[in-house]
Amino acid sequence: MPSVSTGLGNLRNRIAQLFQDHEIFVRTHGNVRFLRISAAMQKRIVAIVACVLLAWTAITVSMLVNQWLTADERAVVATKKAQAVAAEARIAKYRDRVGETAADLDERQAHLEGLFDQHFGSDTKALPVPTANQPAAAAAPLKTSFVDPSLPPEAQALARLEQRQEMFANRMLSAVNGRAAQAEMAVAKLGLNPRTLVQEAARGQGGPYIPFTGRMGRARKLGPAFAALEGALFRMEVLERTLVAIPSGNPADVMLMSSGFGYRSDPFNGGGAMHSGLDFKGPTGTAILAAAPGRVVTAGWHGGYGQTIEIDHGQGIMTRYAHLSGYAARVGDVVGAGAQIGRMGSTGRSTGSHLHFEVRINGAAVNPRRFLEINDDVLEIKADADERVAAVARSR
Repeated sequence: MPSVSTGLGNLRNRIAQLFQDHEIFVRTHGNVRFLRISAAMQKRIVAIVACVLLAWTAITVSMLVNQWLTADERAVVATKKAQAVAAEARIAKYRDRVGETAADLDERQAHLEGLFDQHFGSDTKALPVPTANQPAAAAAPLKTSFVDPSLPPEAQALARLEQRQEMFANRMLSAVNGRAAQAEMAVAKLGLNPRTLVQEAARGQGGPYIPFTGRMGRARKLGPAFAALEGALFRMEVLERTLVAIPSGNPADVMLMSSGFGYRSDPFNGGGAMHSGLDFKGPTGTAILAAAPGRVVTAGWHGGYGQTIEIDHGQGIMTRYAHLSGYAARVGDVVGAGAQIGRMGSTGRSTGSHLHFEVRINGAAVNPRRFLEINDDVLEIKADADERVAAVARSR
């Protein structure tokens, strides 16, 4: 205890020595004044400064502690803000994708409608119907189970629309393939090669390459179902239009055939000759009829054929009507099957009034008999094809 009290006394003495009364003399214009700073005042000033320093230190320490305590909260807030910014970016990107998808679907729908109008026109009977395997799925609205249930409602609606378009395209593809198969069978029965016809038609294509772009301005494809549909439609179109162009109608209202197609003895000199058509005997002036719809491309004198009319039926098929005595059609006229185009006669290299009738495919003469003697089942398919082609023509 004596040592502690002694130490405290020494400390007080040292502090007292630090704070002693001081007098400061100030001379101004010959006058002398002094300022007295007492030890008590010095202690008060030091105490005030110490308090200020202690307060500043306390505030600084509290601020540091507060920052340390709220650092985690600020980190959480910063993380949430970054997540919010990222979410906004994702939402903006999602909206862009939804808009692009909607534009794509709109393009696909317009393409589907265009394909149908182009190949079927106003023929409502040609609308694809649900097959036996999927009667309800094709006709009823699709359920949400068709798409990922985790998708937003707008995306689910777009996905359902895309599924419906794909199903419609597939149903249309099935119907088109069925028609093309029937036309292929009928064309084959007429002695023509369906594959060759399609290949020949495909060779007549061209033009500059212009990539297809949707409404978003990006090059794109419409998908495998649409590509298959376009190929099937092209095949159906070639075969059915070939059927329609086949000259199956009687070119004259007479039954007597005076000469067939192929080798024969020439009626003038008896030598072997090739006869490239059929001859039908009848009175002068008998009506000559178009054997199939088409456009008149020739109406005039044609060497040994005499007065001749030629009709282009499309698909590389042309008919020739020779030895006429007069015309009922002019070049450029579009005529239907059975329309009168001329009158029977004996002009040119002829031994008497008759019609020389030829059928040429891509410039080569073929036997017309097989076209004039078409079976009923082929005629039925031909009539169906003619109805579709007519419906397309009426819609344009």
